[in-house]
Amino acid sequence: MKSQAYKGHLAMLGANILWGLMSPVSKAVLIAGPISALSLTTFRMVGAAVIFWLASLFTKKEHVNHQDLMKLFFAALLGIVLNQGSFIFGVSLTSPINASIVTTTTPIITMIIAAFYLKEPVTGKKVIGIFVGAAGALLLILSSQSAAAGGGKSSNIWGDLLCLLAQFSFSFYFVLFKGLIGKYSPITLMKWMFTYASICTIPFTFNHISAIDFANLPAELYLGIAYVVIGGTFLPYLFIPIGQTLLRPTVACMYNYVQPIVASLIAVLWGMDTFGVMKGIAVALVFSGVYIVTQSKSRAQLEGYQAAQGKPE
Repeated sequence: MKSQAYKGHLAMLGANILWGLMSPVSKAVLIAGPISALSLTTFRMVGAAVIFWLASLFTKKEHVNHQDLMKLFFAALLGIVLNQGSFIFGVSLTSPINASIVTTTTPIITMIIAAFYLKEPVTGKKVIGIFVGAAGALLLILSSQSAAAGGGKSSNIWGDLLCLLAQFSFSFYFVLFKGLIGKYSPITLMKWMFTYASICTIPFTFNHISAIDFANLPAELYLGIAYVVIGGTFLPYLFIPIGQTLLRPTVACMYNYVQPIVASLIAVLWGMDTFGVMKGIAVALVFSGVYIVTQSKSRAQLEGYQAAQGKPE
């Protein structure tokens, strides 16, 4: 049982490290000019769909019934289309620092939704862990604010709200589809979800993509796009269903706080930022928060404790 939990933790850690690396890489691709945010999002969805379908040729075939195919369509809307689309539009309207701060709400939102929908208990340890982790993430983001503000956009309430909508959609995806995700392999799930996401996105981005002069794009840009598609999309979404199945929603979402750590470390390595005492404290707070949440009791554990004490459920 513990080995399975460790597998879930490693999956979520790996996914969020890759997402953290994608942040500076995708920014470099977008700054280059020819590729718009909408076009890059479409490349992510279509590219991931193609890779997942190719991967499915080398794995055991799974039949997905019609009801589950319909559920996967709505899962794709929440977990991919609405999440990624809202966030990209949000970032285009607000500052990067505001967008980063808004992402720290994901574990809090997930805890609340899980409490109502899955009846997961809101324990003291869980609340403390979430806020310790959030404090670390915010400290890390704010310590880099001066560096980010130089080329960032000004704050806009609609941009902030769209970024918040992205966090809500991903939190609902994590909680509402936890049971469905456990029924099929990650490759089967994601080949259908990214196919649906591509179908929903292409009609709105076809004109952007058709205007790109692919023949004259530099090799560095192709490498950046390849990382966004493979390292920032295919691999993380291969890992996410594993963590989603093996971990409680709130615990899985706590790894969201790893992303700003990775992005900050990359900025330091690239000479765009420095690593000081404040960042060290922030990293310690983030991982302390994750650990505290993992030590909180689940609904099953609490019910088992009550049964052992002879108390009515």
